[in-house]
Amino acid sequence: MPLKAVLWDMDGTLVDTEPYWFECEFEMAARYDAPWTEEHALNLVGLDLLDAAAYAKKHMGIEDLEPWQIRDEILEMVVTKLQGELPWRPGAMELLKEIKAAQIPTALVTMSYSSFVDPIIAAMPSGSFEVVVAGDQVSRGKPHPDPYLQAMSLLDVRPEDAVAIEDSPTGCASAAAAGCQVLAVPHRVSVDPKPSLHLVSSLTTVSLKELQGLVSRRRESSDNS
Repeated sequence: MPLKAVLWDMDGTLVDTEPYWFECEFEMAARYDAPWTEEHALNLVGLDLLDAAAYAKKHMGIEDLEPWQIRDEILEMVVTKLQGELPWRPGAMELLKEIKAAQIPTALVTMSYSSFVDPIIAAMPSGSFEVVVAGDQVSRGKPHPDPYLQAMSLLDVRPEDAVAIEDSPTGCASAAAAGCQVLAVPHRVSVDPKPSLHLVSSLTTVSLKELQGLVSRRRESSDNS
């Protein structure tokens, strides 16, 4: 089997948690009587949390807080909202179960921090992921390749044998820079077509066979070049 690992983004790809982040960003802006727009919120999708906080500090004009303080405050608010049944993205759990049934290793590669990730992992079937790389476990987050490179290193797989599933341009850039084949499932923000991406409208249309095909076609292309 050519496919050796599937690497999953979380927010917006596996679970529709982006509305939690948007809501907390607007709540924070209101708390400090600061400006904030939906465009600003969308610009943060997929970003490393500290980079997102630096952006928020600049555009909210909050002088009294450092980016790490803004990050921690918003993160605490979002974690508090993470209760009850999780909003899984359509087709995500079904595809994950198919991958696990075929005994293909999986990793969760997210810019959310462990305090946010842990409750989501706990709500999933045991053994859903062999490896979890969270935003507080890497020195450089997405769009840098580091999170995906770390996940593949822990799984002991090569980039050409892995497929990453992402929903944002930032995440897609990270996975592509790490050398993965990328399945892009745009949700809150659009993703521009690129040779390194395979775009789909929903995971409900995606099967394990299609993921295997991405790796097989890449190998054939390399063999013919």
